[in-house]
Amino acid sequence: MGKRMTLNERRLGDRILAALELALEQKHLDVAEHLVRALEETLTRFGGPDAVDHRELSAGMLQAFDRLEALRRAAHRMP
Repeated sequence: MGKRMTLNERRLGDRILAALELALEQKHLDVAEHLVRALEETLTRFGGPDAVDHRELSAGMLQAFDRLEALRRAAHRMP
């Protein structure tokens, strides 16, 4: 049988993060941009747009955001 998902793997944000990591690995900037917006939306969903989120971002999220920024810079460099 397949591996059972842990509680964290079942959260929408974790699944979006996994998809974001794959998009970054494959250098799909447009897809990564959509996924990072979706991830940000899941992080603010319960508190609303004006709420202050006191949760710390995971190391995986911080790494993904850094990789996205590097991909953005690479995409906008002059040849």
